[in-house]
Amino acid sequence: MSYELTVEPLGETIEVEEGQTVLDAALRAGVWLPHACCHGLCGTCKVQVVEGEYEHGDASPFALMDFEREENITLACCATAESDLVIEADVEEEPDAERHAVRDYTGTVTAIEDITPTAKAVFIELDGEGIDFQAGMYINLRLPEVAQARAFSLSNPPSGKKLIELNIRKVPGGEATTYIHEKLKVGDKLELSGPYGRFFVRRSAPENLLFLAGGTGLSSPRCMIKDLLERGETRPITLVYGARNRGELYYHEEFVALAEQHENFTYVPALSEPEGSDAWEGATGFVHDVAKQHFNGDFQGWKAYLCGPPPMIDACITTLIRGRLYERDMYMEKFITAADAAQNARKSPFFKSI
Repeated sequence: MSYELTVEPLGETIEVEEGQTVLDAALRAGVWLPHACCHGLCGTCKVQVVEGEYEHGDASPFALMDFEREENITLACCATAESDLVIEADVEEEPDAERHAVRDYTGTVTAIEDITPTAKAVFIELDGEGIDFQAGMYINLRLPEVAQARAFSLSNPPSGKKLIELNIRKVPGGEATTYIHEKLKVGDKLELSGPYGRFFVRRSAPENLLFLAGGTGLSSPRCMIKDLLERGETRPITLVYGARNRGELYYHEEFVALAEQHENFTYVPALSEPEGSDAWEGATGFVHDVAKQHFNGDFQGWKAYLCGPPPMIDACITTLIRGRLYERDMYMEKFITAADAAQNARKSPFFKSI
C-alpha cells in the first residue's frame, strides 16, 4: 500500500510506501528535506504535519519533545504515513542545487590506501553506470557487522561517477570506521545509497570562492574544487586546509600541483602542531587564524565553504563574521560522527547540526 505525500511550500506530491519514512520517500523522489543524523537523534528534520495520520517511529524524546508531538510536529527521518499526508518543511528552492534522486547501489572495493596514519582512501567501483551527484554530496555506506549505514562524503568529482572515493578517518571506538580500517579488503562487495546532502557551490553567485577545511573534512572541498577546475571556473578559488602535522596533511602534493596548473587557484596548507621532523616552512596555526592572516582579516567579496569538525567550523564562522562576511555567504558541513549526534542529543533537546 502507498500514500500521497505533499510537501509544502514546494507544492510537490510524491508517493510514500507503507513503512517507508517520510524522509526516505522524499529523497528517493528527488525532493530535498533538511536532515542530518537520519536516526531520530538530532532534530534537524522536523516537519509540521498539516493533514493526515502518521506514526512518530523511533524519534528520540530529546530530539522531539512531548509538546512538539502534541502540535503535530514530527521527525521526517522516523515518521511513517498511515494515510495521505500534507507536511510543511523548512525548505526553499535553491537555483544552483541539482536534483538527484536517491538510489541503491552495489560496488566492489578496488583499492584501500593509507593517506594519513589514521585515515584511508577507499575506492569503490560501482555496478552499472555509476552514481550521478553534485559536488559536495555524500553517500550512506552499509557494512557487514554494522547495524546502521554510515555517511561518508564523496572525495572524487562528479565526472568520476563509476569509481568513487571515500576518505575515512578511524574514529576511536567507532564501529563502522574500525571495520573499514581493520577488516575491509580489496574485492569486498558493498552496498550504498545516495546521493545525499545540501552542501554545494553557488555557481550563479558572483563572489570568489573560499574553502576552509580540517582533517578528513577535506573530502567535500576536494570534490568541489576539482569539479570547479574541470569545468573551467575562472574566479579566484582559495583553499585553506589544516592538519596537526605533515603526516596528516593528505593530498598536499595534489593541491600544490593544481595551484601550479591553475592561476586562479591558491592553496594555503597549515599545520597546528608541526613536528620537528616535518621541516615545515608553511603556515602554522589553526585554519581560522591562518585564513585571517592570509586575507588580512577582510573576507568581503567571497563566499565561504566550511567543512571539518564542529570546533573548527565555529571558530571559522567567528573569524569570517569579524572579517565582514555575512552569514548568507557561508555554507558549511560539520563533521559529526554517530556518537557525536547521540551524545549531543542527550545533552540538549535543542541540539541541531548544520
